[in-house]
Amino acid sequence: MKVRKGQIEIILIGILLSLLIVGIVFLKLPFLILSVTILALGLVLITFLSTDLALIILIFSMLLSPELKLAEVPARAVVVRIDDILLIVVFFTWLAKMAINKELGLFRRTPINGLIVTYILICIISTIIGILTGGVHPLKSFFYILKYVEYFMLYFLVTNNIRDERQIKVFLVVFLITCAITCTYALVTIEKMGGRATAPFEGPKGEPNTLGGYLVLLFAISTGIFLYSSLRGWRIFCGILACLIFITLLQTLSRGSYLAFIITYLVLTILTKKKKLLLIGILLLGMCTFPFILPEKVIERIGYTFTPRRPRVSLYGRPVPLEESAYARIETWKRVFREWKRRPLLGRGVTGLGLVDAQYPRVLGETGILGFSIFMWLLIYIFRYSLSIFRAVEDEWFKGLTLGFLSGFVGLLFHSFAAATFIIVRIMEPFWFLTGVILMLPSVKGTSV
Repeated sequence: MKVRKGQIEIILIGILLSLLIVGIVFLKLPFLILSVTILALGLVLITFLSTDLALIILIFSMLLSPELKLAEVPARAVVVRIDDILLIVVFFTWLAKMAINKELGLFRRTPINGLIVTYILICIISTIIGILTGGVHPLKSFFYILKYVEYFMLYFLVTNNIRDERQIKVFLVVFLITCAITCTYALVTIEKMGGRATAPFEGPKGEPNTLGGYLVLLFAISTGIFLYSSLRGWRIFCGILACLIFITLLQTLSRGSYLAFIITYLVLTILTKKKKLLLIGILLLGMCTFPFILPEKVIERIGYTFTPRRPRVSLYGRPVPLEESAYARIETWKRVFREWKRRPLLGRGVTGLGLVDAQYPRVLGETGILGFSIFMWLLIYIFRYSLSIFRAVEDEWFKGLTLGFLSGFVGLLFHSFAAATFIIVRIMEPFWFLTGVILMLPSVKGTSV
């Protein structure tokens, strides 16, 4: 017997209410568990009714959701964010929806599907070897691999649900509103968080570098739309937001994010065919005035990198003074390279190297030359395909969006020298969502690339 859509919704509502009654009356579940359960089950219903609405909820949750501590493992606690749970719920509910409504079709093919699957397989194989040889903690590595899978689940979810231009613009509005809320929160709570801007629900000290990477990406998106949009409302909104993002970014005091921002701005300036002189003028004005108008703590933070201290590295035979954290990163790269030489093909497995705060040595050390090659190939393909879309698409608004994504992506590549950027939830969830949007533009616009 064929089940109609209306009947499915009634059944789901009945199941939801029944489970809530059981949880409250009979099981007497803790409030937090019950709340998450209600949220997850509610999202199941929402996804069946409207996948677009579920995706909008996911966008808000990327930066505005708390985390839950699941377990303790060596060196750190295992935590999941509410958005991790929501993403898994939405993805598998959507799969069920596709199975019931076969006319919705299967997964769309995209240029990077094969690379994504290959990279995940290499991560799994290298980690299994690491567990068997005793160098990898099974629970810790499981949650990290699950995190990688989640990012790609989000990408597939987006690529299979993008249909038209209006839908994309709604998603972008939600992204920009979420960013504005995040910036406002970060600026209001600076003193509470130890004098540095950080995102909501980041703990007592926060993660300013994480917020910095996210802001670099959203600055590029808002600036790209500002440069190309012909609608005054979009230009005003994105221009104001770009300024707010820049102010917040300064307050993160994240030097890796500062570098990423500079690279992003230069890419925007080089690639744009609109308002190029405006960007050049702002750049020249900034170079002349920043030493006098930047907050003193920002100038001190930048100068602190090369403050004469005991740790030194050699550059062309000359010792270069570095502060402790910069020196520690260089030492980490050396340690990872030594470990990689022991297992050069598949590496030590995910989490097999401990804490490594830089993306490229982490991938090399954990997945070996095979995983590193696929990872870099994936990044190169995203760049090349995005650049081709930017050159091919004629609609100015989408051209600005693609320019912003491309510039922000290049910025994140440089951010990855100082952080494990491509495994950080609050950067990667927005990134992979936007990657899905960009790679679907040729289909939406009927453009050949």
